[in-house]
Amino acid sequence: MTGAPAIVVLTGAGISAESGLGTFRDTDGLWARFDPMRLATPEGFAADPAAVLDFYNARRANARNSGPNAAHFALARLETCKPGELLIVTQNVDDLHERAGSRAVIHMHGELARALCAACGARWEAPPVMRPEDPCPACGRPATRPDVVWFGEIPYRMEEIAAALAGCRSFVAIGTSGQVWPAAGFVEEARAAGARCLELNLERSEVSDRFHEVRLGRATDLVPAWVAEVLA
Repeated sequence: MTGAPAIVVLTGAGISAESGLGTFRDTDGLWARFDPMRLATPEGFAADPAAVLDFYNARRANARNSGPNAAHFALARLETCKPGELLIVTQNVDDLHERAGSRAVIHMHGELARALCAACGARWEAPPVMRPEDPCPACGRPATRPDVVWFGEIPYRMEEIAAALAGCRSFVAIGTSGQVWPAAGFVEEARAAGARCLELNLERSEVSDRFHEVRLGRATDLVPAWVAEVLA
């Protein structure tokens, strides 16, 4: 993508929930049932890599068996109709945006489909099942982990995201809780740069009052309707 996109869309777990993928912070979300300090930190991985890998193996299988929904397809249509004008920044680690046809996607929290060597930093396509004894294809050490951003780690491609927020005309947050930083602060950055800010969510988020407009409902209803407005 050359130049700043006109529209930056931030997506969270809410957009994939309607595809059957669990959210994290709802009362019945993943972190209500599993301890994130054991399963989503470098320290947890060092203490019990098998448990961490088993957790992400299950999530990878769940994502593989799910499919994009009407909201994902609507965003892909918007990108096709307005080439170079849309950037999706997703907090999700699934590949549903890409499977719907989107190409301008930044995975700020990494991807389930990728593996990372904790020893040398090499990255490659993750196998369906990862095991603690799997050797890194680059250095050979058994230190492979999911290429996802854990608690205490810095999200990916933050400079690119900041530049996009500073130059966009519209910022839209879809299915986000407003509880996870730095993504929760993106609306402030975009608004300070003069962007019109819209939230599409099942319920109001922690930062709803920072948006110019909030629309509540299912992502599969709200997103196609909004895309139709943009393309009208």
